[in-house]
Amino acid sequence: MPNRGTRPEDSPVLIPTDNSTPHKEDLSSKIKEQKIVVDELSNLKKNRKVYRQQQNSNIFFLADRTEMLSESKSILDELKKEYQDIENLEKTKIKKQ
Repeated sequence: MPNRGTRPEDSPVLIPTDNSTPHKEDLSSKIKEQKIVVDELSNLKKNRKVYRQQQNSNIFFLADRTEMLSESKSILDELKKEYQDIENLEKTKIKKQ
Protein backbone atom coordinates (compact mmCIF):
# COMPACT_ATOMS: atom_id res chain seq x y z
CA MET A 1 0.00 0.00 0.00
CA PRO A 2 1.66 3.28 -1.02
CA ASN A 3 1.90 6.14 1.36
CA ARG A 4 0.27 8.97 -0.50
CA GLY A 5 0.04 11.19 2.56
CA THR A 6 1.69 14.53 2.78
CA ARG A 7 5.09 15.09 4.22
CA PRO A 8 6.04 18.07 6.40
CA GLU A 9 8.56 19.25 3.83
CA ASP A 10 5.81 19.22 1.17
CA SER A 11 3.46 21.45 3.14
CA PRO A 12 3.72 25.18 2.59
CA VAL A 13 5.13 27.41 5.28
CA LEU A 14 2.58 29.21 7.43
CA ILE A 15 2.52 32.82 6.24
CA PRO A 16 0.09 35.19 7.94
CA THR A 17 -1.78 36.77 5.07
CA ASP A 18 -5.35 37.74 4.32
CA ASN A 19 -5.75 34.81 1.92
CA SER A 20 -5.27 32.11 4.58
CA THR A 21 -8.70 30.63 3.81
CA PRO A 22 -7.53 28.73 0.68
CA HIS A 23 -4.51 27.50 2.63
CA LYS A 24 -6.82 26.48 5.47
CA GLU A 25 -9.05 24.54 3.07
CA ASP A 26 -6.00 22.87 1.54
CA LEU A 27 -4.78 21.89 5.01
CA SER A 28 -8.21 20.56 5.86
CA SER A 29 -8.20 18.26 2.84
CA LYS A 30 -4.64 17.12 3.63
CA ILE A 31 -5.70 16.35 7.20
CA LYS A 32 -8.62 14.25 5.95
CA GLU A 33 -6.32 12.40 3.57
CA GLN A 34 -3.75 11.78 6.27
CA LYS A 35 -6.43 10.50 8.67
CA ILE A 36 -7.38 7.92 6.05
CA VAL A 37 -3.74 6.86 5.66
CA VAL A 38 -3.38 6.45 9.44
CA ASP A 39 -6.64 4.52 9.65
CA GLU A 40 -5.68 2.20 6.79
CA LEU A 41 -2.25 1.50 8.28
CA SER A 42 -3.78 0.94 11.73
CA ASN A 43 -6.20 -1.67 10.42
CA LEU A 44 -3.72 -3.72 8.42
CA LYS A 45 -2.99 -7.26 9.49
CA LYS A 46 0.47 -7.78 10.99
CA ASN A 47 1.72 -9.85 8.06
CA ARG A 48 0.69 -7.37 5.33
CA LYS A 49 3.40 -5.64 3.35
CA VAL A 50 3.55 -1.87 3.05
CA TYR A 51 5.31 0.03 0.31
CA ARG A 52 6.57 3.59 0.24
CA GLN A 53 6.52 5.52 -3.02
CA GLN A 54 9.80 7.08 -4.06
CA GLN A 55 9.35 10.85 -4.15
CA ASN A 56 8.62 12.21 -7.65
CA SER A 57 8.67 8.71 -9.09
CA ASN A 58 6.56 5.64 -9.74
CA ILE A 59 8.98 3.39 -7.88
CA PHE A 60 7.86 1.71 -4.63
CA PHE A 61 10.05 0.29 -1.86
CA LEU A 62 9.13 -2.15 0.88
CA ALA A 63 8.72 -0.31 4.20
CA ASP A 64 8.13 -1.23 7.81
CA ARG A 65 4.43 -0.98 8.71
CA THR A 66 5.00 0.32 12.25
CA GLU A 67 7.45 2.97 11.06
CA MET A 68 5.03 4.10 8.37
CA LEU A 69 2.20 4.30 10.91
CA SER A 70 4.33 6.30 13.32
CA GLU A 71 5.49 8.65 10.57
CA SER A 72 1.93 9.10 9.30
CA LYS A 73 0.68 9.94 12.79
CA SER A 74 3.39 12.55 13.28
CA ILE A 75 2.58 14.12 9.91
CA LEU A 76 -1.09 14.23 10.90
CA ASP A 77 -0.19 15.91 14.19
CA GLU A 78 1.91 18.53 12.40
CA LEU A 79 -0.89 19.26 9.93
CA LYS A 80 -3.38 19.62 12.76
CA LYS A 81 -1.03 21.98 14.61
CA GLU A 82 -0.58 24.11 11.51
CA TYR A 83 -4.36 24.21 10.99
CA GLN A 84 -4.86 25.25 14.62
CA ASP A 85 -2.23 27.99 14.23
CA ILE A 86 -4.14 29.40 11.27
CA GLU A 87 -7.40 29.33 13.23
CA ASN A 88 -5.76 31.09 16.19
CA LEU A 89 -4.28 33.69 13.86
CA GLU A 90 -7.69 34.35 12.34
CA LYS A 91 -9.27 34.66 15.79
CA THR A 92 -6.69 37.22 16.89
CA LYS A 93 -7.25 39.21 13.70
CA ILE A 94 -10.99 39.29 14.41
CA LYS A 95 -10.42 40.40 18.02
CA LYS A 96 -8.11 43.24 16.92
CA GLN A 97 -10.71 44.63 14.54
